[in-house]
Amino acid sequence: MLRSYGLDVVAPDVADTGPRYIARASLIIAATDPVAPLVLVAHGAAGPLLPGVSLAQRAAHRSVGGYVFVDADLPRPLHLHGEGSPHDELPMPPDWPEAPCGYLRTHSDRVASTKHEEALREARLRGWPVTEHEPPAAVSQSLSELVTLL
Repeated sequence: MLRSYGLDVVAPDVADTGPRYIARASLIIAATDPVAPLVLVAHGAAGPLLPGVSLAQRAAHRSVGGYVFVDADLPRPLHLHGEGSPHDELPMPPDWPEAPCGYLRTHSDRVASTKHEEALREARLRGWPVTEHEPPAAVSQSLSELVTLL
């Protein structure tokens, strides 16, 4: 559906987590050779993986033009993760975020955990554009509009 809004879309379907997700998603992105600059989008627990995916893209000389978090957890520096966290070993570039970020809250997330409420509040405090998706508009329309803002 995002393609109908003129976006070049790569949606890696990767079952791995953490560093293995970053590696596999980066290989899929490389194989599709998308138009740069990339806007990396993550949903839910994939949010903290975006800096690592960005690092891999930058290493492959593909520029990253922005990040969008859809009902997602936000990345944290390594020292903020608790022992045994699934994100203990995630790479975090020292200049992250080096590109604009945005947050999309969907209608379906209104009953989600307070963790996403905290992420939403933090996104606003950082001055990121925040879009609250309201039906009957398609989520892809809201996402497309947010990407355009970046």
